Amino acid sequence: MLVNVADLRKQYTKAGLLEAGLPGEPMPLFRQWFREALESEVTEPNAMALATVKPDGKPSVRIVLMKGIEEDSISFYTNYGSSKASELEKTPHAACTFWWAELERQVRISGPVKKVSEDESTKYFDSRPRESQIGAWASSQSRPVNTRIELEELFSRFERKFDGKKVPRPDHWGGYAIHVNEIEFWQGRPGRMHDRILYRLEKGEWNRQRLAP
Repeated sequence: MLVNVADLRKQYTKAGLLEAGLPGEPMPLFRQWFREALESEVTEPNAMALATVKPDGKPSVRIVLMKGIEEDSISFYTNYGSSKASELEKTPHAACTFWWAELERQVRISGPVKKVSEDESTKYFDSRPRESQIGAWASSQSRPVNTRIELEELFSRFERKFDGKKVPRPDHWGGYAIHVNEIEFWQGRPGRMHDRILYRLEKGEWNRQRLAP
């Protein structure tokens, strides 16, 4: 039996987001919310919908995993030949959204994007499971592949190449940092009167305002 999508709704019940307890800058709150998502055993708490811009101006979005939180940025890693990488090369700005359903929370982030240093990319690559390291060599991300068998044969070829050896980071693989200049915290509230707190970086200073839901 098909569900009437228009009838789907959830009554939000969590505590609100009030100005009295908010920090002057957003990243401490983001770290707190992320820690609470971890403690609440949210599925893939570091998963985020990453939006970039295609050369024709159309939006492009996919789920990626955040792999670092710094004082003014968050980072993720990918193949530099991927669609997202080529889009960021032309338009070095991105937006992303975290959705933590168990906490009835959403965080939206946007800002300019820069590659992380090669040393930082190598350090993270070395921490990955060996199969993921080999996969970075075997996959020409976003390019057409004739069959699954062809992809698996490429993986096997690099398994043999690096058998008994450390897998080095390929030059075509590394990280990006989104330097946060806007971040919105969304907390579900009853009656669809949700809390929305927006931080915006302007001339080196963080401004904060509440938005209507």
